[in-house]
Amino acid sequence: MADGFSRRLPSVRKKISELKQDDMRVSLLGTVVAKNGNNIVLDDGTGRIPVVFENEASVDVKQLVRVFGRVVPLDNGIEIQGEIIQDMSGLDMDLLNKLEKIEERFKNKQD
Repeated sequence: MADGFSRRLPSVRKKISELKQDDMRVSLLGTVVAKNGNNIVLDDGTGRIPVVFENEASVDVKQLVRVFGRVVPLDNGIEIQGEIIQDMSGLDMDLLNKLEKIEERFKNKQD
């Protein structure tokens, strides 16, 4: 790169059920349903997915988080190589659901 920095592809907001093996970088919002050292399992209501971090994830089971990471295709599915994890415990889920419905209607009008 000319400026000396390498650029990452942007993360695309997805539901777990929408993930495909050819996705690159994604952001997922869900609840931690299991944790073992640097591995967690994330559930967003549409599915569950393992997320592996380089270091131990400082989150608790039942905590609402957003994960940014790379999709890693496996023989038996997909896992996420976690890069960033954010505590989203203060997020108003009702407001988020309303926003997503508005975004979907706007997107459908564009098509």
